Amino acid sequence: MSDGHWIERFRGLASLPAEIRDRLAADSAVVRVPEGTVIFGPGKTPDNLLLLLEGIVRVQQTSAGGREIVLYRVEAGQSCVLTTACMLAHEAYTAEGIAETEVEAVAIPRRVFDDLVSRSTVFRSFVFTAYSQRITDLFRVIDDVAFGRIDMRLAERLVTLAKGGTEVRATHQQLATELGTAREVISRQLTDFQRRGWIAQARGQISLNDARALERLAGE
Repeated sequence: MSDGHWIERFRGLASLPAEIRDRLAADSAVVRVPEGTVIFGPGKTPDNLLLLLEGIVRVQQTSAGGREIVLYRVEAGQSCVLTTACMLAHEAYTAEGIAETEVEAVAIPRRVFDDLVSRSTVFRSFVFTAYSQRITDLFRVIDDVAFGRIDMRLAERLVTLAKGGTEVRATHQQLATELGTAREVISRQLTDFQRRGWIAQARGQISLNDARALERLAGE
């Protein structure tokens, strides 16, 4: 059982009344899953709302034609909007969530979630604020896929994945999944970046030789 100390790590929960905090502490549990674990998938119904304490969960969807796209990532201090939506609507998942790193999270059972959403204004506000923020992110993904230039999107993703460094460990297929496009498209664009001297490629790794040039392209 959780001792409730995790509540302070989530903005919006710290102001919960003592009764609600005690309920969360008593009925929630801290869980840990190893890297690579499929936490949920299409057709499965969520039993718990997960609030991440440590690690990253990648949420991705596969089209009928087999093409994959990364919808968003859930990081420490966040919850999964898809899980929230499925719990509110009592529906099954349509995408999958994969532990990109080792993950530690708080699991709030459905019965506790349903009860607190119905009777706690603070908890309900926490849930819907997180939900609305993620919905905005999802609309941005849709806009990028539908209207964004692939060179700009790839440049932005390389800079993001480098996390301030100069190395990105990813295959062409993994980058295609990140951006919801074909591997061949990514390969052609990376070849162009390499021709310009912005990157260098090795097997499963990309070196950013000119991160500023990529940042400029991403910001156009």
